[in-house]
This record gives sequence, structure tokens and C-alpha cells, in this order.
Amino acid sequence: MNNLSSSRTDDPAAGGFLIVDTAAVVANWRTLRDSAPSAKTCGAVMKADGYGLGAAELAPALAAAGCRDFFVAVPEEGIALRRAVPDHTIYVLSGPLGSLEPFITHNLTPVLNAPEQVAEWLAHSGGRDYVVQVDSGMNRLGLTAAELTELAPGLKPRLLMSHLCCADEPAHPMNQSQLAAFRVAREKLPGVPSSLAASSGIFLGPDYHFDLVRPGIGLYGGNPVPGQPNPVRAAATLRIRIVQVRRIDTPGAVGYGATHAVTPGMRLATVSAGYADGLLRSLGGRGKGMLGGIEVPIVGRVSMDLISFDVSAVPEEFARPGQWISVLGDGIDLDEQAGRAGTISYELLTGLSRRYARRYTGS
Repeated sequence: MNNLSSSRTDDPAAGGFLIVDTAAVVANWRTLRDSAPSAKTCGAVMKADGYGLGAAELAPALAAAGCRDFFVAVPEEGIALRRAVPDHTIYVLSGPLGSLEPFITHNLTPVLNAPEQVAEWLAHSGGRDYVVQVDSGMNRLGLTAAELTELAPGLKPRLLMSHLCCADEPAHPMNQSQLAAFRVAREKLPGVPSSLAASSGIFLGPDYHFDLVRPGIGLYGGNPVPGQPNPVRAAATLRIRIVQVRRIDTPGAVGYGATHAVTPGMRLATVSAGYADGLLRSLGGRGKGMLGGIEVPIVGRVSMDLISFDVSAVPEEFARPGQWISVLGDGIDLDEQAGRAGTISYELLTGLSRRYARRYTGS
């Protein structure tokens, strides 16, 4: 339950306060690692600044726990992460984007997704390590089966990988189809370590684990098995400061568009955050917060920097300016809140603003 009388931040100017539980992220990595005992290695996907929670702050804790393989999306993320984990392998999922220089200078390992990338890397990298991705049915990045067949004789990658498109739906036929395609691809590069499963793929069973699993959203508290109890811990708590509490004395409406009617006797708390801070506009009239251990609904539209909550049910000692409404953690589930916004936990986390004051606990 939320005890806001003791949850004030030390930053008197902060409009929002994001608490990241480093120990929870490490515990989640261990849970996911232990859920794939047949895999030799468990990596960590840290793209989008550690899914919005801070890659530079979290990667050293994961490295101390035994993680040796980190994945990012683009070279710039790899350069930033290299400063946090100077001695570990950093894979860049996009591969080279026009220049090999970042990979050579910062010792980044590219995932090669197209014949052009393969040709450039083999010709100009000086024999450095690389990964080959094969398209097993997602029709996104990766060599086609025909391209892999043609190029295989000249390939000696550090890792062969692919990506599942429906792993969060265990009964979806694409899972078995992609597994079969990936097994065929592995036969063309015998002896090369392989990776197929991310967070949800880990829970499809040992057939999907191969040599390396690479969890992402599960590290940060998102449920990798939708519809079932979440096997990982919440990693983020987000509290937003109340700027004003208004007692309604005449009938009217709140917010842009006057979409939500208000009646005399209601109390509205307006907080200092909005869609510019990653709290999506679609949460208007759907999302909720927690104040004094009581759920409070978002009323009216979410605007750029402000959101209003109906706090009529909350004792006035908690519902006053300077106190904090929790919109993640403190009893507000990440996946449920994302669902109320009509999206997924990935989008909610990766959109979190750097305007929030941040604290890392449990390291």
C-alpha cells in the first residue's frame, strides 16, 4: 500500500519521481536465467536506455551478477553502454548504419542482417567478431534462407540468432514454424552458438533456449507470460507531485474538451506530468493512480504537462499539494496500466521522461 506521508523526494523541485529498483532488475535476470537452464548464457537487452529505466545505471549491477552479454538497438546506444561495462560483449541489433567506425573504436559486435552488411563487415572489419541474424518468418531483419545458403561457406559468426514474433502467445503456430526454420538455418552453420528466445520465448520451453537467451522486458517488470501470474518483480515506481487540489462547488467539466463532468463536492488533484513525460494521452478517463492506499481515477484528458485525478475518496491529509500520486508501482501494475492506455508495457516504460527525478535503490 502507498504511504505518501513518508514518500517525499529530497528534490524539492521535482514534479515527478521515478524509483528504479536495481535489486529487482538483477533478481529478474536471475529468474529468467534459471527459467532456461539448458541455455549456456543469459544476456540482457538494454536498448532504449534500458527500456527507459537507465542502461548505464543498471548494466553494472547485472554485470556484477554474472551477465556477460548485452544487447542494444543502434551504435549510439552501444557507445554509451560501453562506458558502463568496459569489458563485456555489447551486441548492436541494427548492425552497421553506414559506418564501421563506432564498432571498431568501441569494440561493439554487430548483428548482420543483410547481405550488404555481411559483405562490408567481412571486407573492412579486420576479422572482428560478428553475429548473423536469419529471418525465421518475421519478415523483418535477417538473412533469408536463400541468402544464408549462398553466404554460409564464408561465414564464421560468433552467434547465429533469430527473433520470434508471437512468443507471448504460446499456442500460436508461428512459434513452431519459426523454431523449425531456425533449426534448418543452424544446419547451414554447424557448431555456431545460437539464440532464439527473448523474455516470452524463454517460457516456451527448452526447445527454444539453445545457447543464449536474451531477455528484455522481463528484466524491467513486464509480464513475459500474459494472462498468467507474473514471474518477475516490479522494477519501477513512478510518483507524480500534486500541484493543486480543487473542491468543486458548481457543476462543470475538467480539462481540454470538457470531456468529463464534475459535480459539487468532488475534489480534483492536478499533478505535474502529462504526455510529454510518457503518460500517454490515451490514459485520459481510463488510467488510475494510488494515493494514501486508495485508487484514484484519471478524469478528463491527459494534457502535455498536467493530469487531473478524482481524489474525492481520499482523506484530505493525503490529498493536498506537495503529496504524490503513484501511477506505476505502489499497487499500480505496469501491464494493467499499459492496458488501460491501450498499449503494452514496452511503450509505457520506454516513454518515461528524463524530466523525472530518479533514484536507484537496492544496488
